[in-house]
Amino acid sequence: MKDYGDKERREDFDFFIEHYQEFYRKYGHSFLVIKEQKVIGCYDSENTAIKETIKVWPLGTFIVQECNGDESAYTNYISSWQIIQI
Repeated sequence: MKDYGDKERREDFDFFIEHYQEFYRKYGHSFLVIKEQKVIGCYDSENTAIKETIKVWPLGTFIVQECNGDESAYTNYISSWQIIQI
């Protein structure tokens, strides 16, 4: 079995980003399973996507990405609030 490490995950994620709008038009709001720069599954929930995919592929050898039509599906915002006393 071919190794599926950080490099492969990054390539699959980049593939997802590059084709994001196309995927949304084709699949709508869904959870896509991506492996080797191919969509290998489309599901209504992340949980179902994982449960169904591990029947065929070992866990950790694919990515699951939400496709919801906007950038919130592939971005995180982290902020830190600190209270300053004078």
